[in-house]
Amino acid sequence: MELILVIAFGAALAGFVQGLSGFGFGLTAMALWAWTLEPRLAAALAVVGGLTGQLLAAFTVRRGWDLRALLPFLVGGLAGLPFGLWLLPRLDVPLFKLVLGAMLVVICALMFFAARLPKIRGGRAGDALAGAAGGMMGGLGGFTGVVPTLWCTVRGLDKERQRAIIQNFNLAMLMVTFTTYLATGVVDRAMLPLLAIVPPAVLVPVLLGTRVYVGISEIAFRRVVLGLLFASGLALLVASLPVLLAR
Repeated sequence: MELILVIAFGAALAGFVQGLSGFGFGLTAMALWAWTLEPRLAAALAVVGGLTGQLLAAFTVRRGWDLRALLPFLVGGLAGLPFGLWLLPRLDVPLFKLVLGAMLVVICALMFFAARLPKIRGGRAGDALAGAAGGMMGGLGGFTGVVPTLWCTVRGLDKERQRAIIQNFNLAMLMVTFTTYLATGVVDRAMLPLLAIVPPAVLVPVLLGTRVYVGISEIAFRRVVLGLLFASGLALLVASLPVLLAR
């Protein structure tokens, strides 16, 4: 019962964050699940939850479609995904917490100050590299949109164009990631009852998050969420470093 509650609470909180911000399901859920779940299960749950949220967004949030802009991200993502899949089963629990904590600290800090970072011109090669990083991180646990979102922000893309890229990229990559999880045995039969907890736990919070988003400042929300995730990352680092140093 305790395991079910942990999974449901993490999925609900992450679903609300995703509905409110359009990204961050994997980071939010993992900040909770990494304490109690083994990495392979946590990654599968995060991918299922993120995919559920993106499918809901496909029907509730207006998005554009620009294949020319999206294609480099998708090509890079498909190239980066196998490395994430290779790395996932090789992470033990303390190392997983260390990697996730470092990701949270570095990425949240960058996202927090993204608006102040100098705008860069980028290009299709840069888009592909950002997509490759997203694909690799997607293989580790559904973090597909973090690096591409940061990249689009520092490029100075407007909100509508960024949404058209990131939401479609996330949906495509999460679908490929989950299919690959099934094909390679990352998801096994024993996980299915636990995976079934996530979609219903995500449904209402995602829709609620999309409603709340209208009434609050995006900047204020991002600061709160990124601050909490940053603190979670620090806590994971503090918990994992002594164990790894003692080896």
